[in-house]
Amino acid sequence: MTDAPRPNIILILTDDQGYGDLACTGNPWLATPCIDALHHAGVRFTDFHASPLCTPTRGALLTGRRPIRNGAWATCWGRSILRRDELTLPEVLRHNGYHTALFGKWHLGDNYPYRPQDRGFEHVVAHKGGGVGQTPDWWGNSYFDDTYWHNGEPQAHQGYCTDVWFDEALAYMQAHRAEPFFVYLATNAPHSPYLVEERYSAPYASNPAIPEPAFYGMIANIDENVGRLCAWLDEAGLADNTLLLFMTDNGSSGGWRPDGRGYNAGMRGIKGSYYDGGHRVPLFIRWPAGGLVGGRDIADLTLHLDLLPTLVDLLGLTLPRPAAWDGRSLAPLLRGEADALPDRVHIEQIRQSTEPPDPCDGVVMTRRWRLVHGAELYDMAQDPAQQHDVAARHPEIAAQLRAEQEAWWAEIGPTVERYCPIALGNDAENPTRLNAMDVLGDVAWHQGHILEAQRTTGRWAVDVERPGRYRLELRRWPDELDLPIDGAPTPEEAALIPYPHAPVPLRLAPSAAWVGLFGRVWRQAVAPEQHAVRFELDLPESGETRLDAWFVLPGGDEVGAYYVTVERLGP
Repeated sequence: MTDAPRPNIILILTDDQGYGDLACTGNPWLATPCIDALHHAGVRFTDFHASPLCTPTRGALLTGRRPIRNGAWATCWGRSILRRDELTLPEVLRHNGYHTALFGKWHLGDNYPYRPQDRGFEHVVAHKGGGVGQTPDWWGNSYFDDTYWHNGEPQAHQGYCTDVWFDEALAYMQAHRAEPFFVYLATNAPHSPYLVEERYSAPYASNPAIPEPAFYGMIANIDENVGRLCAWLDEAGLADNTLLLFMTDNGSSGGWRPDGRGYNAGMRGIKGSYYDGGHRVPLFIRWPAGGLVGGRDIADLTLHLDLLPTLVDLLGLTLPRPAAWDGRSLAPLLRGEADALPDRVHIEQIRQSTEPPDPCDGVVMTRRWRLVHGAELYDMAQDPAQQHDVAARHPEIAAQLRAEQEAWWAEIGPTVERYCPIALGNDAENPTRLNAMDVLGDVAWHQGHILEAQRTTGRWAVDVERPGRYRLELRRWPDELDLPIDGAPTPEEAALIPYPHAPVPLRLAPSAAWVGLFGRVWRQAVAPEQHAVRFELDLPESGETRLDAWFVLPGGDEVGAYYVTVERLGP
């Protein structure tokens, strides 16, 4: 394989599409001919596992390190940010002469130093947050005709979100077709809300066995775009020496329901679950010049943690600095040098909270066994549907796997509380806009929550990088909406928000606001029709701290500011 010229790399990662949400993995209703063609022509991993949620998978995929280690173990709460000292796949590829680009979803930090352009990507076209229409995203994005960020600058687009990501990717590859490129094509579809043109969902609408026809329609649109991409590679003469990977980030969100509707490939659990249905996902790889063809199955237990070390080994890449991975190279399996690698223990833990996961919770995995929630033991060789807890019959196995988990926490425990602070005052991003998705506590993670004035915690982990004079602006609404704090969007504007929300926005009329940094507090009154509350502060200190930013309502109740802009004005 290493005799072939260094290949282009395209990684397609879809959002919330489970193992059973493809025709080639057994779905009886869903038509996915273009993705099926990759499955039939390439190498398929049949026991490949991600994390049960999107952010943890993305961080693990790009670093080869477990979510608890790399800091990105949740989807909000200041815990969806990838530690700044982690070495990432695009950094490695840039070091080896690749052009690198991201299209679609990042969800590992929207502020410096965590943005994709800070982590190795030369070119970025993306939404913000975990999905189109979430709190950090451009206000009013609705999957159609939206504004996305091009290398940090907002730019309006025409068309459906998935089509836009593929259009932009194809244009980038055309521009760099003579040079090795890495394209990370991470769709936000088919994540909820389930929105797509009716022509894609209509074929599934009349089938009562399908729980979410639009979810299937979003996958059909992805499949069509995968077909467009593959056709372009053929026409450009690049298909033979392009390493094309297709995978999904966690179990299904819309393809199966507990009432039995849908299809889940015989697995227990969906997105968010520690059972295999929450984290077993498809991975197909095709690279004709490298011999990765033929419809060959690899049945060994493999992980998202393995992708980075595998590419380094498979392609003979060098590293810009030393790395210690939790994953391992799968190159011997891809080269056909082995049918299986030595068995290992993998520990997967997430938590949707500012607080770290429970050390005793999660799933501990080997090739044969799963220890779920620290107590339930499943023999996957005999019971792949995980219906029979055999912990009482095999107490020694359960005890052994619990001991592995305890040893892991003895290693990771001393560092797990550490935050990934957002930098303030750095020239790379000044001003910096904070939002209520990243607060340390109660979050408002989508724009429907802002319309409903959901109570949030007005506290962020920050790193004031240099002393000086700073301006802080506290807002209820993002600055692109340009509304007073006590105002509200029109019903027509509110109707654009794709996430569920009350039909009439809830108004807030705070009487005061306050901010806190380095143990000091500043407070001022809020006037009617005021768009933002502005504080100018002289900060002689620098370093990591907590930023508080709160509105005070009549009667004394407090709600965190939903958006806070921090700008360093000078020394």
